[in-house]
Amino acid sequence: MSLPTATHPAMADAIRVLAMDAVQQANSGHPGAPMGMADIAEALWPRNLRHNPADPAWANRDRFVLSNGHGSMLIYALLHLSGYDLPIDELKQFRQLHSKTPGHPEVGITPGVETTTGPLGQGLANAVGMALAESLLAAEFNKPGHAIVDHHTYAFVGDGCLMEGISHEACSLAGTLKLSKLVVLYDDNGISIDGEVEHWFGDDTATRFEGYGWNVIRGVDGHDSDAVDAAIKAARAQAAKPTLIVCRTIIGKGSPAMAGTHAVHGAPLGIDEIAATRAALGWSHEPFLIPQDIYDAWDAREAGGQAQAQWQAAFDAYAAQYPAEAAEFQRRMRGELPAGFADQLQAYVQATADKGETVATRKASQFAITALAGLLPELLGGSADLTGSNYTDWKGVAPVRANPAGGVGFGRHINYGVREFGMAAVMNGIALHGGYLPFGGTFLTFSDYSRNAIRMAALMKQRVVHVFTHDSIGLGEDGPTHQSIEHAASLRLIPNLSVWRPCDTVETAVAWGAAVSRPASLGMAVHDGGPTALLLSRQNLPFVPRDAATLAAVARGGYVLRDADGARAVILATGSEVALALAAQEALAKEGIAVRVVSMPSTDVFDRQDADWKRAVLPPGLPRVAVEAGVTAFWHKYVGLEGAVVGIDRYGESAPAGALFKFFGLTADKVAEAVKQVL
Repeated sequence: MSLPTATHPAMADAIRVLAMDAVQQANSGHPGAPMGMADIAEALWPRNLRHNPADPAWANRDRFVLSNGHGSMLIYALLHLSGYDLPIDELKQFRQLHSKTPGHPEVGITPGVETTTGPLGQGLANAVGMALAESLLAAEFNKPGHAIVDHHTYAFVGDGCLMEGISHEACSLAGTLKLSKLVVLYDDNGISIDGEVEHWFGDDTATRFEGYGWNVIRGVDGHDSDAVDAAIKAARAQAAKPTLIVCRTIIGKGSPAMAGTHAVHGAPLGIDEIAATRAALGWSHEPFLIPQDIYDAWDAREAGGQAQAQWQAAFDAYAAQYPAEAAEFQRRMRGELPAGFADQLQAYVQATADKGETVATRKASQFAITALAGLLPELLGGSADLTGSNYTDWKGVAPVRANPAGGVGFGRHINYGVREFGMAAVMNGIALHGGYLPFGGTFLTFSDYSRNAIRMAALMKQRVVHVFTHDSIGLGEDGPTHQSIEHAASLRLIPNLSVWRPCDTVETAVAWGAAVSRPASLGMAVHDGGPTALLLSRQNLPFVPRDAATLAAVARGGYVLRDADGARAVILATGSEVALALAAQEALAKEGIAVRVVSMPSTDVFDRQDADWKRAVLPPGLPRVAVEAGVTAFWHKYVGLEGAVVGIDRYGESAPAGALFKFFGLTADKVAEAVKQVL
């Protein structure tokens, strides 16, 4: 969009006044970043960003991520001014209950927001995932003369994003994979909450990114929008590397007394300073009043509609020549599973039951992945340098590798390297982009590295699958640093994260089916889905035969695995401890004590069942004992204060798995003793 040069400063000032007025009205927020980055935003959005405010879900739009999400009034101002469905009254309700302008940007709440940001650095990692998804989709779907996937991902970042370790993990990977359509604009203002960052952040950031293999454009005046525009165009002109544009800015620019200080970072300017800022900017309009000529200059609806129409015509031509590929692309960008998938999944579960194999559940997971990969072309796997231990690959799968000329060649398995947190956040970005259903593996104990990104996936209702193997002391000799004790219980505390700890091949197959069948949320199309964590064993676990009714009940998260006439107690178990529960049941039966065994592979799925089902599985009045190789406190939710829990409330030891289970009292005899104690 071509604009008279004289309008550029006024366009940027509109962002500044909206930010300071909204923060002042809310008496809460961060005006400094929006005021400091206004000129950068004016260079990117009207001049370079390809988007259509009338259709925020347009598949080939450029993606924009505000990684420094505390500056949320920047993106709200941009969306409002550009013509998205975000009226001025919503800006007046900044940070208020149920408004479309929450304190930090939230995908699914505000039209045009691509991801939820706020935890610094994660938005940048999400942007890497989006750029990776774009590159993979282009490699998979584009044909000669038909580039239906061809867009850029832009991210704004601040000093805080680059201080966070996840920025290293994600940006190193982006450089290695040559994600050339990723453009990051760094707000180099030298200020964070505590003051001038030179005292705790003395990195040579430009050289650091050059070391990652990025194209770095240094020394750009972040308040010269023409210079920023030229840098963005230079970034787009090369196709070999991702680009970092280092923009030197003044935080809170425009404020006479507070610009360039940490005082403007995270607090309202105050009535007097706002008046002084208006005078300094030459802005005489009332709060939240934007002149029509500035609205007209920002309005992206006509240009966006034309860009989308051109793309649609190109896509229609593609569909005429490649109808199957076009239909597949559309299905996947809607996040829908293929027709007939539910029946195919059930057939796989039945086939798994018929085989009755005794293997580690991590191996059972690989069996499921292999089957699902043939049914779901969107399934995109990976591991944080533990592929041979997590079993996240499958026969014939091609790894994702960089092309020398830029971007990646098509593959369906990503070697993330030793970057658990980065992997989790990149997978979030892949899911947010659309087109793929990502999963990634590491050891369960390292879920702590990934935790905040898992939480963000749950908050954003993103369909991401985490394959966590080596789930207990059962991993043996590696010892307490690698043996998960508190992790299963800890993950179960994350709202909307579905956690499965299966006991055999059948429960693993059902768990995978549940994970991929959770609804996908894309943009404003928010559905009641979310991420899944699969907690899998290193050691072999015995197959448990089931009749048809019991097989169908597995999907309900908790079910009666083995009943007994006149049961006097219930044993609940998960994963590797289900075998102990069954052995204890047999031992007790010999003593004339009948007990029921309940397998509960997913407590959250069980909790969502109706009251009749829960009472049928766990009858009121029957004493209960739970057994799991982890902390005990969680299980009192199900066994009550009068019940017993056989578990581990200390860290593990280095020894063979069999010796450890005996040492920690995780044996059938101990479970039987606990049952006798509660009777």
